Amino acid sequence: VLCNFTSEQQGSLGNAKACMWMTCLSMKLSLMFLSVMFLNTLTPKFYVALTGTSSLISGLILIFEWWYFRKYGTSFIEQVSVSHLRPLLGGVDSSSPSNPNTSNGEADSNRQSVSECKVWRNPLNLFRGAEYNRYTWVTGREPLTYYDMNLSAQDHQTFFTCDSDHLRPADAIMQKAWRERNPQARISAAHEALELEDCATAYILLAEEEATTIMEAERLFKQALKAGEDTNVLVYIKRRLAMCSRKLGRTREAVKMMRDLMKEFPLLSMFNIHENLLESLLELQNYADVQAVLAKYDDISLPKSATICYTAALLKARAVSDKFSPEAASRRGLSTAEMNAVEAIHRAVEFNPHVPKYLLEMKSLILPPEHILKRGDSEAIAYAFFHLQHWKRVEGALNLLHCTWEGTFRMIPYPLEKGHLFYPYPICTETADRELLPMFHEVSVYPKKELPFFILFTAGLCSFTAMLALLTHQFPELMGVFAKAFLSTLFAPLNFIMEKVESILPSSLWHQLTRI
Repeated sequence: VLCNFTSEQQGSLGNAKACMWMTCLSMKLSLMFLSVMFLNTLTPKFYVALTGTSSLISGLILIFEWWYFRKYGTSFIEQVSVSHLRPLLGGVDSSSPSNPNTSNGEADSNRQSVSECKVWRNPLNLFRGAEYNRYTWVTGREPLTYYDMNLSAQDHQTFFTCDSDHLRPADAIMQKAWRERNPQARISAAHEALELEDCATAYILLAEEEATTIMEAERLFKQALKAGEDTNVLVYIKRRLAMCSRKLGRTREAVKMMRDLMKEFPLLSMFNIHENLLESLLELQNYADVQAVLAKYDDISLPKSATICYTAALLKARAVSDKFSPEAASRRGLSTAEMNAVEAIHRAVEFNPHVPKYLLEMKSLILPPEHILKRGDSEAIAYAFFHLQHWKRVEGALNLLHCTWEGTFRMIPYPLEKGHLFYPYPICTETADRELLPMFHEVSVYPKKELPFFILFTAGLCSFTAMLALLTHQFPELMGVFAKAFLSTLFAPLNFIMEKVESILPSSLWHQLTRI
């Protein structure tokens, strides 16, 4: 009806143009009418329901994001955006190299990062049957993860099997036994192999997993020593026999066995027998011999360990810790010996910043895993589990550590991953430690990750909408006025556009539209 113009008007403007402008005018009138009706019909209950629902939804998102971040160390929304949405939008995957002609320096850096995250066999690992299983019987918890035990199975296959094992029936059975996942199946296979002949690796398996006491494990290892011939097998047996002597209180005997083993097989550094020797010498309080071992192994080109760094710090702290006082040191300054001790502590903390909280008993200890990651939480647990008693034995050592260890982080340049004395912290440390340590343990992470943006955003959104819901419930009329003002502001851009359109249109056209 509105487009039914006279013939003169149709000749001057054209039906199409007139209909277009009339449609815009009718849309404006309709929107204004609907918005007025909508605002007038809204009640305070609607605003309460709206803000309450928004607060509930954002709160659920916040809880899920926080749980996912605590478990996996990253934001779920961020991960989905990077993994799925970014490729769809034409983004480049950061995990793949953008330039195929990567420089040699970058390639070397990538290889170094991978090598830094290598998992090592724990030199002081416990016995499964006599120690780990006893913990499970008492607490009902599994101290070892599947990933950790799988690495041990691979180690055993590497140490104790060879290509000619299929020629000997007992060794062929043990070759399959090391690959078994079921502990009872492995033990049964070991007994089956012993029925055929005296098999050293079968005795090793029974000593590690079936023996319920250290004395029983020692007896089985002695039988394995008589039957053993291969070099790797003999080194493993003698090292475990030395550890049995250490656990049974025969520390001097253990030290002699370790020294003889290191002299007989000097090239087998993969077992890190010197770390067993250091712990036994500390138990004997033979600090001169400890210093001699450190002088031999602390300057090697291989990656250092927490045992090396913190033992060196302990020896230097021992020289000054009994008379150290933070108040006196702040007045007169640090002496040369105290400065050397503090620098040694800073060096150790920078290598592995997770250790001090375990030594100072600010965080509870668990049984150490069978494998550790250097500079990670797993290595810190393994070190503190065996060496806490040695720090307690030195008077004032823990007090000196408590007063000085946090000063390390003021020396490290930003970002903290860069390091000061050592190479940067591997980015894969947290992931590897979560695989090595049981679920009931809270993994220590350094440097601390900042909360993802989406957790902060959902927390703010949840708090804001919850506050709006509360205010609307308490002050419905006032909040209704604010809501209407907000919606009017929201529609202001549309009104501005329509006003601009009105100013652009010819006044004659508006005159004709007004008449119609």
